[in-house]
Amino acid sequence: MKNSPKVFNNAKEAVKDIKNGSHIMSGGFGLCGIPENSIEAISELNLKDLSVISNNIGNSGRGLVSWLKKHMISKAYCSYVGGNPDLEEQIINKLIEIELIPQGTFSERIRAAGMGIRAFYTPTGHGTLVAEGKETKDFDRPCILEEALHADYAIIKAEIGDDYGNLWFKESARNFSPLMAMAAKTTIVEVEKLVKVGDIKPEDIHLPGLFVQRIYQGKDYKNDIEFLKVEGKNELV
Repeated sequence: MKNSPKVFNNAKEAVKDIKNGSHIMSGGFGLCGIPENSIEAISELNLKDLSVISNNIGNSGRGLVSWLKKHMISKAYCSYVGGNPDLEEQIINKLIEIELIPQGTFSERIRAAGMGIRAFYTPTGHGTLVAEGKETKDFDRPCILEEALHADYAIIKAEIGDDYGNLWFKESARNFSPLMAMAAKTTIVEVEKLVKVGDIKPEDIHLPGLFVQRIYQGKDYKNDIEFLKVEGKNELV
């Protein structure tokens, strides 16, 4: 597998060329399915002026919060800020520019970029702060124009990947990751298990390797679950 040009030894090698001012998409919903190794490796680069596209830019002091604490992010595109006091504090103190996007619009703007669609109309957000400064057009109801979201890099995590970059995600940990992989110029994937081409059945592939430029096997995952299931009960960890 090391002979594949897509396979990297670790997170540091895979992210080392990311520069100041980059636009980065980061997969994950809350703390579910976040690319922990890539986030940590980028944090160590101490970059500045990043534009980050992520559902909530970290949560409960974890994930992308490490970038916030180092003031690496100048602009954030997200759909939820609850449970993230570090982000809230920077918003209040005007240390970060934020574009708060309804979640359906958020995912569609990412999907549109991957499909080559420059913009689309949606009724969501019409008549609210979301619509300020945006073109409006009447169809069966008033709609606002939303532009596609692109990125220089997407960092995502999958459960299993092969040396060509074909990926299989575990349950809801898939979330926005396949869409982000399609919307970025360079997609960096960490997997819990790296296998050879052919080890993942074609019908089980959730994202084709065509959309993956770099892949490596992650390690030392600390955020494996948010809820512990015990005999039919859900207990918050």
